[in-house]
Amino acid sequence: MAQFNLNVNGASKQVDVDSDTPLLWVLRDSLNLVGTKYGCGIAQCGACTVHVDGKAMRACSLPVSSLEGKKITTIEGLSEDGTHPVQKAWVEHDVPQCGYCQAGQIMTASALLADYPKPTDDQINQAMNGNICRCGTYNRIHAAVKTASKLS
Repeated sequence: MAQFNLNVNGASKQVDVDSDTPLLWVLRDSLNLVGTKYGCGIAQCGACTVHVDGKAMRACSLPVSSLEGKKITTIEGLSEDGTHPVQKAWVEHDVPQCGYCQAGQIMTASALLADYPKPTDDQINQAMNGNICRCGTYNRIHAAVKTASKLS
């Protein structure tokens, strides 16, 4: 066990975990930030997507030891009141069905819009392609990203 100082959602958090513990489990088990979901555990589905220094990253494959000095943002830290443009667009387009993948989808979309405020359809497809939605709401997700780009 080792102690790590992490910047999570703008706050300094100290955790005492094994150095190879994935960020996902630090967030969920040590910091009680359960919006980030476990999906596959091999960084393929996108349910665990968070931002690390503004980039969409899969928390299930990031060892906590690699994150000191980096800014980590989870779905809980995207906005305090759900008014981030992506969150507003998600509601407008009634995107979630079961909702399980939505935090990862939203985090991926918000990172895309930070890099490309007015993304093309191809840029949206490429960015969102790695996030799996078992309910199949891909058309609504795409439309919500387009709407969010207009709200930003």
